[in-house]
Amino acid sequence: MQMDERKRKILRAIVQDYIATAEPIGSRTIARKFDLGVSSATIRNEMADLEELGFIEQPHTSAGRIPSDAGYRYFVDCLMDPQALNAEEIEIIERESAKRINELQEVITHTSKLLSELTNLTSLVLGPHKGKSTFGKMHFLPYQPGQVIMVIVKENGVVENHIIDVGENLTAEELQHVAGVFNQKMRGYSISQVKRSLLHEIYSELSRQRLLIDNALDMLRAILDDNEEKDRIYLGGTLNMLNQPEFRDLSKVKTLFKVFEENEPLKKLITPRQEGLNVTIGGENILKEFQDCSVISATYKVNGLTIGAVGVLGPTRMDYAKVIAIVDFMTRSLTEVLTRRRR
Repeated sequence: MQMDERKRKILRAIVQDYIATAEPIGSRTIARKFDLGVSSATIRNEMADLEELGFIEQPHTSAGRIPSDAGYRYFVDCLMDPQALNAEEIEIIERESAKRINELQEVITHTSKLLSELTNLTSLVLGPHKGKSTFGKMHFLPYQPGQVIMVIVKENGVVENHIIDVGENLTAEELQHVAGVFNQKMRGYSISQVKRSLLHEIYSELSRQRLLIDNALDMLRAILDDNEEKDRIYLGGTLNMLNQPEFRDLSKVKTLFKVFEENEPLKKLITPRQEGLNVTIGGENILKEFQDCSVISATYKVNGLTIGAVGVLGPTRMDYAKVIAIVDFMTRSLTEVLTRRRR
């Protein structure tokens, strides 16, 4: 049995209507709501074929039909029209992304919150991996007599600020010189890769700032610790699940919320199977608790290096075109923000 143009139009109508109403739809309603140029009897026969193909199914004893996971997959892969964000949505994302946010955790939390607000679904953001991090760039900012703020930018885009003692007042030029030596000597190294000869070079060039160097190195050892650290999942809009008709069953919601408390399962859920944008529908999810859900996710980068992922979790009855457009734009925006911070 082939998927001809008429079946495609009917499947598209069923998916679009169910996304909008969360109600099964019958042949008469399709004929009335969608101008397909055929009778309800013809639509009924085509729906029987679509059901045999596995693209639609009958919930309970309802006379209407709803899309199956395979129907959603065919819709996303073959029938869905790409959707662009409107001017207001683009303005919101660009304005919020442009705000000065000093810590990476703030950037990620901010992204998660904005994503859930724009989609009215649950957002998941996989933060950059912090283990085995390497040195990217250093800045020193005068703080108060005898102290400076040391700003460290890691290669993975993470930014950390720490106050350290310098023992004396140093000019901005002296601080810039110290940072320049570190940036030249240590860029791309983890702390375990910093050999004695390299430390000797640093001390030789910066002999007058011995206390600053000692304290800076101590802080770098802590910041660039090679101990493995778990990637963290940031959640946003978890209560949005309660607004979906599919999750009126509280036992189902409790199961989902229990998994929300666990980092590793969520990491598996959001980690894309391949670079770029991914759509995982219903039973395609590896976690059985989420096989009534779909996940749209995409990776974000710093200077071309993939360091994390952004995703949206919702019922299989989600507006795929809209959510895909938002996730794609948010991911590109996050990549730009982190890359600017890295420079």
